[in-house]
Amino acid sequence: MLNKNNKKLYLKVLNIFKKHSLSHKDSKVCASAIINAELVGSSSHGLSRLKMYCDRIKKKLINPKPKIRIKKISQSVRHIDANNSIGFVSADLGIKEVIKIAKKTGVGIVGIKNSGHYGLSSFYAEQAVKKGLVVFCFTNAPPALAPYGAKKSLFGTNPICFGTPVSKGVPFILDASVSVINRGKIRFAAKTGKKITLGSALDKYGKPTTDPMKALKGVQLPISGFKGSGLAWMVDILSGVMTGASHGGKAKDPFDDFSGPQNIGHLFIALKPNLFVSNYATRILENIKNVKKLPKVKGVTEILYPGQNRMKRYKFNMKKNIRIPKSISDDLNNL
Repeated sequence: MLNKNNKKLYLKVLNIFKKHSLSHKDSKVCASAIINAELVGSSSHGLSRLKMYCDRIKKKLINPKPKIRIKKISQSVRHIDANNSIGFVSADLGIKEVIKIAKKTGVGIVGIKNSGHYGLSSFYAEQAVKKGLVVFCFTNAPPALAPYGAKKSLFGTNPICFGTPVSKGVPFILDASVSVINRGKIRFAAKTGKKITLGSALDKYGKPTTDPMKALKGVQLPISGFKGSGLAWMVDILSGVMTGASHGGKAKDPFDDFSGPQNIGHLFIALKPNLFVSNYATRILENIKNVKKLPKVKGVTEILYPGQNRMKRYKFNMKKNIRIPKSISDDLNNL
């Protein structure tokens, strides 16, 4: 339950989307995703992006009243044409569809084209995990990452997200971009006057930089060199090539490219955990226990699995008011 001030902020965001012609239902989806990002500690995917979404709606690059079509490919597969909707809405529809399918058939696959930036992948993965499903979420993004060996960016930061229920525990949710840091954090740093981590990006001359503005004009670096580059490529194939969305560097940057809709692609895969074994709940707990009981390096009190830190941040932030930097507060007041 949101506290009074955060509830007021949620309603403000909801009304901003309604003011920009989204339905009440769709505005609730968007506002929920943005406030969730703030609460889990990912401000780079929260309020700092609201002005961008509104600008693209005004320029008719996001359709506030899309006619989204769902095509049945098979019992377990659906293909969604999002009709240039805001990414939150098409992804929310997609994850709910894949949950419904997987609950019925054991496996669900939903591909989405003609969508846009959808915020945090973990926001959608969590919905499936809460329904007792194992889930994979993939989405491509505008050029930011230079393929290994190249001097120019082409792949997006293309996050990979995986989630599984953990009985009697916090859901296991891994949500990671294949770049050293995600592009949203660089934009957030630029917006708030902060530096970025050395080794995460190069300027336009190919030199390492901690200046977010120079990083945005240069290229971001993948995790683990060739391996990270390969993972970015994989996600571009899964969510771009396979779905009919933009791919190979053709997805448009939502902040800087107003020449047309983004046509981002998403791919959701959901599975019942007990497809192959009847005691999955016991086995996942055993798996986690085996990791957590390992000897710890100095200074580490607990070996955490993906999702635990996220939940700690969420519970902590639920108790206080969401902090809004002045530059972002000014944006909100002008929307």
